[in-house]
Amino acid sequence: MKKIELKDTRSGFGAGLLEVGKINKNVVALCADLTGSLKMDAFEKKFPKRFFQIGIAEANMMGIAAGMTIGGKIPFTGTFANFSTGRVYDQIRQSIAYSAKNVKICASHAGITLGEDGATHQILEDIGLMKMLPGMVVINPCDYNQTKNATIAISKYFGPVYLRFGRPKVPNFTKDEEFVIGKGIQLSKGLDVSIFATGHLVWEALEASKKLNEYNISCDVINITTIKPLDNDLILKSVKKTKCAVVAEEHQILGGLGCSIAQLTSQKFPIPINFVGINDSFGESGNPMELMKKYKIDKNSIVSAVKKVIKKKAN
Repeated sequence: MKKIELKDTRSGFGAGLLEVGKINKNVVALCADLTGSLKMDAFEKKFPKRFFQIGIAEANMMGIAAGMTIGGKIPFTGTFANFSTGRVYDQIRQSIAYSAKNVKICASHAGITLGEDGATHQILEDIGLMKMLPGMVVINPCDYNQTKNATIAISKYFGPVYLRFGRPKVPNFTKDEEFVIGKGIQLSKGLDVSIFATGHLVWEALEASKKLNEYNISCDVINITTIKPLDNDLILKSVKKTKCAVVAEEHQILGGLGCSIAQLTSQKFPIPINFVGINDSFGESGNPMELMKKYKIDKNSIVSAVKKVIKKKAN
């Protein structure tokens, strides 16, 4: 069996940004004093005249990016997820989303796996904030390959996009293939439960499904990389087969992927659903994997949620 390499998703963004810079001369990059952390340094070195260091002025960066689109540029903004959304929500809403500007908001260090930087930097509400904005596409890749290819894909899409990725090295297990916005990916097939996962929780879901096989529980594991627009057809096809679901995400349970799937199924095919995510809490400083365990968003938490939801289905 081929050994799975560990790579950080932010490096996937850096590789993808460099690639789109070579493909399209209208692509420009803006950064809020975090060039190394966002892995934007290769783009800066290759295209110095198309790279703009804005400094610690994130709101100003969003306004500049919006203005650049008027001249036909395709701006990619880069900073931590907390500063890409919470700090600049007014600017995104008013200057980018409301006027449907072609800005790509690229956000690293998302979720609790940011780790040691602590609660002030570990934004767990960003998906909810961004998916509520009319016309905003929201993408949350699971590994290096998907992040690289999602970065390339959004450069070809006209309109505002929120691209979320992370800091830690995680298994790079998906194929290096074209990313299709709005399409989920079936990773395994089963009859007993649908597990919908996004971001870093996709690998945890796959590991959980292996453990569940030992209990003779077969799982549909589906990678929901695009949270908005949601792949309604794939989700409904799965739940109509399994009759129950677990949604796993590195985000607040309120307002995240789970809410979107629950809303869809309640209208089209009501089923019991359990949610694996952060339960109305801020994070804290610590080792990323230990934090995932403490806040119950690891593979064992998914296993537990599956067992509970299957009991609900039986009843």
